[in-house]
Amino acid sequence: MPFEFKRLKIPDVILIKATSFFDNRGFFLEIFKQSSFYISGIKRIFLQDNLSLSKKGVLRGLHYQKNPQAQGKLVKVLSGSILDVAVDIRKGSPYYGKWVAEVLTSKNNLMLWIPEGFAHGFLSLEDNSLVLYKNTKEYSPEHDRGIIWNDPNIAIQWGIKEPILSDKDKTHPLLENADNNFVYNTSDKQNS
Repeated sequence: MPFEFKRLKIPDVILIKATSFFDNRGFFLEIFKQSSFYISGIKRIFLQDNLSLSKKGVLRGLHYQKNPQAQGKLVKVLSGSILDVAVDIRKGSPYYGKWVAEVLTSKNNLMLWIPEGFAHGFLSLEDNSLVLYKNTKEYSPEHDRGIIWNDPNIAIQWGIKEPILSDKDKTHPLLENADNNFVYNTSDKQNS
């Protein structure tokens, strides 16, 4: 099987390991296969792919789009490495304000599924970290929102005190003040 799926401490966030097939020419790797993802509980169609290149110390996030343009994201590192973070921002969720993180590298073949209702961010751990993320909705500037990366109530352990941030990411509000219309319901778990 080309994929292994593992639910994290926040069960709606799924760590995915892809299998590489090596031979004398190099390797082959599937990044996404709808039937495998569907069986694992990820029942989404991806509408937009994004690619970012970051130098070491760049922190992007915490980003999300509010409803009705909420995005689920499948994150894969093509070169370099990142600390990839998902924060549950669904009001009423037993995990509200909690976060999970995984180190994704170009060598470990790990991907992270972050469903709608989560803020997403990552820290580049080395120069030239190239990150591909598949999105379930297209970018919508009017629905684009964020949470400050160092919100003390979330307390993400980034491992850096002064990351390189965009001007926009420096000004995001705390989670408690964020424009957020996500509400947890028990069907979220079955439809990750």
